[in-house]
Order: sequence, then structure tokens, then C-alpha cells
Amino acid sequence: MQSYKKEFIRFMAESGVLLFGDFTLKSGRRAPYFINTGKYRTGAQIARLGEYYAACYEEHGVEADVLVGPAYKGIPLAVSASIALARRGKDLGYCFDRKETKDHGEGGMFVGHPLKDGVRVCIIEDVMTSGKALGEILPKLAAEADIRVSAMLISVDREERGTGETSAAEEAFLRYGIPVYSVVTMGEIVEALEEGIIAGAEYLPAMRAYRAQYGAKKA
Repeated sequence: MQSYKKEFIRFMAESGVLLFGDFTLKSGRRAPYFINTGKYRTGAQIARLGEYYAACYEEHGVEADVLVGPAYKGIPLAVSASIALARRGKDLGYCFDRKETKDHGEGGMFVGHPLKDGVRVCIIEDVMTSGKALGEILPKLAAEADIRVSAMLISVDREERGTGETSAAEEAFLRYGIPVYSVVTMGEIVEALEEGIIAGAEYLPAMRAYRAQYGAKKA
């Protein structure tokens, strides 16, 4: 596992974003872990988070002109990632959607870098659970211009079944042709527990049992 991934897992645990215990998820599943990205609350934390997204962007060789952060959680993520990439010599644009189209002033659905025909965009999100956020932003992008979505970056791939037997991330690729890259996967978090990188080894049996029950099959 690359060092930045280990650092990110520690960062999530230290920030209270990655929790272990007994949680009931929105899906109704009872899980021995929970990821709450709302726990990132300071400028220092969001700056560090952007660096991990930038590392993921570079690791997978993503090529984009604009980072798009779907409202609302994606907005600070896209901004922080764009700042981190600029520091690495990649000065990309960023933009985000409004919940409703503005009908006064300059108007429009998106705020930030303009989206024009031929522009390559990379969508920045937190955690993909069902792929709903991707399904909501794509029609907005298509209505704005003839753009190409080169990738989507998320912080954690839960590697759980989506609507079928494969993961939500794999379903996104099969349905939309958009590769979804994560800073870390749940498998890597389990590995970090096994190696003692973070505390919580006592939850490993429950983690393995949960993944055996709900883990996705490879497409």
C-alpha cells in the first residue's frame, strides 16, 4: 500500500471521520464501521484532504481541464483538490452546480470555471454509496455543454454491492463509462487494521464478516 494511502487512513481516524462500532447505515445494513466526512471541520483538515485527492489524481493519470464538485459536499472538495494540484504544477479550473438555475445576473447552473464544448472534467465527491450523486450531476453537465467526464474521484470505495452484485463504483463504469478512483478502498482500511497502522483490530472479525456478506463481486 502506498505511503499516502496509509497516511490518509490515519488522517481519517485522527479526524474522527473513520469510526468503528455498531452502526445502522442509510441502506438499513448494520455495519461495524462508519465514514462521516462531515467531521472535516478546519482549514488545515480540508487542505490536507485536497493533497490526498491530488495524489489520487496523479496516481491514476487522470487528465482534466476542470474539477467539478457537486453541491454541496463536493464544493470544498473540488476547491481543495484544485489548490493542491496547483501546488503540484497543475492549475486546473473548478466549478460547482447550483441547486436551482440562477435566472438573474449572469444566470446559469454552474459557478466557477465555464464549461464549454470539448472541456474534460473530473468529478470530485466524498464517498460513493449508490451512485445517485453521479446520476444527478451528469444531466446537468450534459445540458451545459458537450463535455467529457474523464473520471470521478472519491475518498473511500466501500467495495459493497450497489444495486446488483458489483460495487457502486463498478456500476458507474458499466453504466456511464466513467472510471471511479478512490484514495483508499475498504480492503485497504482492513489491511491497515491488520498491520496496526490504526487502532481497532478488535473489529477485524466483524469487518471480515460484513464484507463477506455485503462485499461486491468484481465486474
